Amino acid sequence: MPLSQQRRFPRRKTSVRASRDFVDHVLTGWRMTPLVEDIKLCVSELATNALLHGVPPGREFSVYLSATDDVVRLAVRDSGGGQPVVRESDSESGSGRGLFLAEQLATELGVDQHVVGKTVWVAFQRPAVP
Repeated sequence: MPLSQQRRFPRRKTSVRASRDFVDHVLTGWRMTPLVEDIKLCVSELATNALLHGVPPGREFSVYLSATDDVVRLAVRDSGGGQPVVRESDSESGSGRGLFLAEQLATELGVDQHVVGKTVWVAFQRPAVP
């Protein structure tokens, strides 16, 4: 049976931490603790990108988690435009590695464009049930 949870967050720096807490709470409740740290890192990166590049002032972004028998998916949707680009940054750069890190941790990374905004998502192989 598929599982899903969604939460909206205001455009504030504190929402990045709140997004991590949301992911931690949901995945722990679903007994998927082997994925918690990797998905928390990904939601930190995707939520930060939503705040910096994707969410116009006064708007919210949403974090969506879903799980099927095989895959756990994290999606962050915002109402900003643009096409996120995965790029490696040099060791001297202080930013720009977020999507690269997410892509390295996840099984798959993608972007869905909408009439207004976009959804950036990562998928992970679901751990075996103990």
